[in-house]
Amino acid sequence: MIFTKHATLFLVSTFGIISVAADGGGIRALDKGGKKGKKSKGDRRGPNLVDRKAGKFVSQTINICEGEDPDADDIPCFENGVIDAVAGPQAGINVTEGYDSGEITVIDGGVVVEPITSTFLEAGLCPVNVHWHTGAEHTSAGEYDCTTRECGPTGKGTGRRVLSKYGLLDKKADGTHRGLSDDDGPDRQGFRCSHYDKNDPKFTKPYHFKFCSKEMTVGETYEVHWPHGSFGACNTPSQYQTPFYKGLFCNLGRAGLSFPEDVINGKISSQTVASNFALQGQVYTIVNDENYYYPDLFRGMITGVKDFGKDIAVYLGSSTGSDRDNTICSKYAPITWQMDRKCHLISASSFDKLCADMLSQTPTDMTADVAPKGARLLVDDSLSDSNVKTLNLN
Repeated sequence: MIFTKHATLFLVSTFGIISVAADGGGIRALDKGGKKGKKSKGDRRGPNLVDRKAGKFVSQTINICEGEDPDADDIPCFENGVIDAVAGPQAGINVTEGYDSGEITVIDGGVVVEPITSTFLEAGLCPVNVHWHTGAEHTSAGEYDCTTRECGPTGKGTGRRVLSKYGLLDKKADGTHRGLSDDDGPDRQGFRCSHYDKNDPKFTKPYHFKFCSKEMTVGETYEVHWPHGSFGACNTPSQYQTPFYKGLFCNLGRAGLSFPEDVINGKISSQTVASNFALQGQVYTIVNDENYYYPDLFRGMITGVKDFGKDIAVYLGSSTGSDRDNTICSKYAPITWQMDRKCHLISASSFDKLCADMLSQTPTDMTADVAPKGARLLVDDSLSDSNVKTLNLN
């Protein structure tokens, strides 16, 4: 396998399955001051998520994906400063329609490697996780490209280590925060949408999150990821995993394969990686307004409603995170990305319902994923896929 900027490489991203009914009425009732488990008048009957603990919805206690995370080390994006030794196409990139400054084309056996251009379900993949980043890791002109402090509630711009309740977070050399625990906030703020209006109460009125972490903030922009894979424990209680790598690689070993060894030796082709590991992404600004409530973020990105999923950028990339940049790259590539170019408004209660669904999973413990993660630095053009396509899932 080769890249037109040379590389060895590989895979991964996130998506999952649900065990809780997607009603959400109970959360809205609690937000209005109702007693625990009691629905307010007019709400539909649904599951009482209050006082429920992980493990109450299914009886399986053995996580068949435990120990399946390959925990592959990050690698230098370049070798000795030479660009033709890159690890593979990285994410997230500039997904603006018409923007074409990517320089990497993935070639396998003389044929250009193609991303998945159908739905992931049609391609035989299932979601194995859901998580989100503070701010967008991608950028889309006019949608989520704001870098100034006016576009969010924290009063700080893109790239800062920020948390609205706790102010600027500073890291020591060993990776821990000064004066705060490592659980106190995201590592890096990504791009924001331009929806935020400090004079509009739906962007500023606090929402008391009952299931998501304390870092979640009304008015903030978040990029949500749903990793998908064909080697996951699909249609079983172990389908969703934290970290998501366990879900993506759950059955790889049972298929007689290993990562990254079999990618390097050519036993797993680049096209196999791109066809079996994928990620959906959608960007939201959170508002305290039930007119923007959506009951089931757990299963995947929203499609079929208004402009949700109507303009999707499809490309080959990698796993992300604030520990990677344009010097240190992810070895998990080239995976398929389907990234919604639009920024959408969504209610805070939608996220709280999502977190309730996540905490109801068993035997998996998804507690670590109900808090936002830091955003990766926008990927340089020299590390980006040059073959970006457009897909309409609406």
